[in-house]
Order: sequence, then C-alpha cells, then structure tokens
Amino acid sequence: MHEPRQRILEPAHTRRFATIRDRIDPPELAVIVPTFNERPNLRELLERLVAALEGIAFEIIVVDDDSPDGSAALVREFAARDPRVRCLLRVGRRGLASACIEGMLATTAPFLAVIDADLQHDERLLPRMLDELRSGRADLVIASRYLESDRVPGWTGERRWLSRSGTALARALPRLRGLSDPLSGFFAISRTAFESTVRRLSGLGFKLLVDILLSAPAPLRTVELPYRFGLRRSGSSKLDARVAVEFVLLLLDKVLGGWVPPRFALFAAVGGLGVLVHLGVLSALREGLGFAFLEAHIAATIAAMTFNFALNNELTYRDRRLRGIAWLRGWMSFSLLCSLGAFANVGVAATLFAEDEPWLLAALAGILVGAVWNYAVTSLYTWGDRASR
Repeated sequence: MHEPRQRILEPAHTRRFATIRDRIDPPELAVIVPTFNERPNLRELLERLVAALEGIAFEIIVVDDDSPDGSAALVREFAARDPRVRCLLRVGRRGLASACIEGMLATTAPFLAVIDADLQHDERLLPRMLDELRSGRADLVIASRYLESDRVPGWTGERRWLSRSGTALARALPRLRGLSDPLSGFFAISRTAFESTVRRLSGLGFKLLVDILLSAPAPLRTVELPYRFGLRRSGSSKLDARVAVEFVLLLLDKVLGGWVPPRFALFAAVGGLGVLVHLGVLSALREGLGFAFLEAHIAATIAAMTFNFALNNELTYRDRRLRGIAWLRGWMSFSLLCSLGAFANVGVAATLFAEDEPWLLAALAGILVGAVWNYAVTSLYTWGDRASR
C-alpha cells in the first residue's frame, strides 16, 4: 500500500524550507526609504547603504508613492541584482509617514530604520544606531542635526525659520522637551517599541518621529547621535506650507487625544477668525462709511464666508486645494452649505432658549451644531473627491 500523498510530500517540503533558511540570513535591520520623485538620487543611495551596512544582515525597503519619474522601476532594476533590496509601490496613496509605517510593517527585522532618499542623511551612522538598539540602552535612536550645532549648512532663511519654529513648537510638549531634533527624519527603532505604538499612530504628514514619540503608551528610552546634514544634490525639498500645515494637524491630533479630528479643530479656528473678519467689515461699513445695518451685515457675511473658504482651501484642505473654475464652484458650494448651517445654528439655539436653558448654553450649542454641520457637509461636497473635477 502506498502512503497517502500528503504524508509523502511533507518531509521533502519541510527539508526544502530548512535548506532555504540555512542559505539566507534573516534581516536584523530593515532600512525604510520613502520616495516620491527621487530617481536621480536612488542608485547612489542604495550603493551607499549597501556599503555602510557591510557585515550586517539587512534589507532595504523602498516605499514609493507611484513616482512619475520612474523611481520604482530603478529600484526593481537594482533589486534584480541584490535581493536584499525591494520596492513597495503604493498606488492611490501618498504621504511620507504612512509610507514609512507600511514599510516597517512589511519586514520581519527586529530593528527598523528610516532614512530619506535625498542623500542628506549620513548612512554611515546606521551601524552605531543599530549598536545602541542591540545593547538595550535605547528603544529609539535619533540622528540629530542640532546636537553639536544649531546651524544647518545650505539652508535659506525661510527653511531655517520653518525648521526652528517647528522644533520649538514640538519641544513645547513634555515628551519632546529634552530632544535637540524631534523633527529628524533619520532614526532607528526596535520592533518591540514600534509595535507597541503602531496602532496609535496618526500617520499624518512628514514627521513620523514626532508621531511615534507622542503615541507611545509610555515614554521611549531615547538616544541622540550627532551627524552633519548634507546638501541636496538633485530634486527639490518637500518642505513647504503643506508640510507645515500637516505638522500642525499632527500636533493637534496628539494634543486632542484623537477625540476631535484635527481638521475639524483647524476648521473651527478658521471660523473663529471669520467672526473677527465679519465684525471688522461690519464696523468699517456701518461706522466708517455710514452703510445701513442690513446692507453692512450682508456685505460682512459675504466677506467672512469668502475669507473662511479661501483660508480653509489654503490650510485645512491644502491637500485637496481647489484651483481655477473649481475654486469658484467650491466658493459657491461653501457659501450655500454654510448658510444652511447658520439656519441650524439659530434653530437649535432658539429651541433650547425657549425651553428655559441659559442663553449662553443655548448659543454655544447652536454654534457647535452649526460648526459640525459646516465641517461635515463642506468636507463632503466642497472638498470631496468630485470637487476638483
């Protein structure tokens, strides 16, 4: 009698995988490289990483957000010659922090590092960073641009100001207060520390390190190592107003504990400024130019709605920013929907006041209902997927 086929195949199957395990060392360190339009830098970066990590069992995971310059194709070409390199291509998604998170989740390595593809980070520091993690002295190792000097060569006044302002804002938070460079994009972390944090991460914007530090259930043991920040050779910096806004949204999300959407907090703040615009225009027209109250009030309302729409378009929804004819359609949509929100505001306030609730409570309830309505419907219809078409 022949043995059942499954029982005959199992030993050979097991032996085959045992042979593969003997031949391939599992990676101890995974280096995650998020990219978007970094093709001119990628080949040199990969060669430099391979040289810097000689003697270490490693893998390099390039997470590319569907770069139109062919970055993913170049990485695959390199990976065909070196299986320690692989490409994770994301289609329909974009964002440095979320790209790094996906890359870190795609490896079995016990230690993880993040490095930019612009050749400004010194990859030769990676072995020292790994040694700190191996020793157990740290859960997280940060390569700091500011540990030895507060000046970064080659930065313009605007970039220097944005970086210093962001660093000062971050260091105002208790968990980040003792760090010289909490906005560093070059760091290494143990898998244990990362997995304890990953389900709390916001994944917003470019500053994953801040996200990790503020999301960890307990403060992480952190070591900073100094390095000299290099000059970008090709391509353009991703640091712009959008990055700054996303950083503010990230901090809002952490400060608010995830209970209030950070976009809503920014939307409400813009609405508060709109109230000041309304009162300023009303006062100017009524007191300064002698307009009748009704005419002045209508003009002030239009001015405030236009201000709110324009500022939300530039800040709150910068990643969905409307341009050209879509801007005009968006303004009309925003004005109409917020007018309905004003009716909801007045209706709720009037109903509560009629039921003998304190006038201040009734007014605040009306404002809250109106704000939530405005945020929800304009997010869907003014800045939704169809708005920019």
